[in-house]
Amino acid sequence: MSIATNITSIKAELESIKVKLIAVSKTKSAEAITEAYQAGQRDFGENQVQELVEKHNLLPKDITWHLVGHLQTNKVKYIASFINLIHSVDSLKLLQEINKQALKNNRVIDCFLQIYIADEDTKFGLEFDEAIEILRSEEYLQMRNIRITGLMGIASNTESIKRIQEEFYELSMFMKGLKKSYFEGKEYFNEISMGMSSDYKIAIEYGSTMVRLGSTIFGKR
Repeated sequence: MSIATNITSIKAELESIKVKLIAVSKTKSAEAITEAYQAGQRDFGENQVQELVEKHNLLPKDITWHLVGHLQTNKVKYIASFINLIHSVDSLKLLQEINKQALKNNRVIDCFLQIYIADEDTKFGLEFDEAIEILRSEEYLQMRNIRITGLMGIASNTESIKRIQEEFYELSMFMKGLKKSYFEGKEYFNEISMGMSSDYKIAIEYGSTMVRLGSTIFGKR
């Protein structure tokens, strides 16, 4: 099926349950992204800063760009002027740099804390206690140019549905705990980004509000 057909089908599936589709366009051409754009898609996710900057310069300016890959502190300055949402904040140091660069650009940048839920060394993310430590820190409490609006997690790459369910359940419960303890009354803290092409239907069952789909839209690499 074409990219446009895939977009139309998936959006119809997700909009009825109020789940946002992030089209993960890493390694995809501007032409492929344009096809998705013309089918009505506006939220796109990239992994690499250089690729993201190049595509931002080439493509329509009403695209909402999401950084979904691991972000190094020395790369934040290149995207701070336009990035809409950073899904992958995994340290206080990174959060401080985003705040610093957002201030330089007179912006408030929305961020997710990336939580480590998979049992795999190749995945990034904060342990539950590390995330809490950030939220309790004086450094975080003094930041005025970032806004934490939710959490992101990547489940294990496994055939075990039970394990994936357990990981998404843990993240969903952690989100509820943080909402009660640190974001009471803050309506903006309401997003949970979990679920990719292989497991997004399970993620939705466990409360995901955003799914990050690449191959389901653009086909296999």
